[in-house]
Amino acid sequence: MSAALKIHIGRIETLALDAVVNAANRRLLPGAGVDGALRAAAGPALTELTDTLAPIEEGQAVLTPGFKLRARHIIHTAAPIWTLPGDEDEKCERLSRCYANSIALAARHQLRRIAFPCLGTGSYGWPRETAGEIAI
Repeated sequence: MSAALKIHIGRIETLALDAVVNAANRRLLPGAGVDGALRAAAGPALTELTDTLAPIEEGQAVLTPGFKLRARHIIHTAAPIWTLPGDEDEKCERLSRCYANSIALAARHQLRRIAFPCLGTGSYGWPRETAGEIAI
């Protein structure tokens, strides 16, 4: 089976897919950016549920319903914070695990059409080029 990769510039919370990936924090608390947009569109039931799932490790992925989103599910994953001290190679490995674990989780639930934001490039400070290379 081959997978198609498409780059789409737009609002992730508007996509009608099997799942969208949320750039979450480890405690799955409401945030800004992608997380804020998904929560606003999904409604308060999303936060009620994620409160019961936290915390997660960097690179881990968990699945929730999409609630009021057009996407049926949300895959939440927590990227490492680029701007914190630490080995850059290890951070890159942990960011890579965000993608790998999200894809594996989607496969286990037979979710075929998923969308990723460029994880870590918002408040976590990842350089877009570095994060984009890892994503692809």
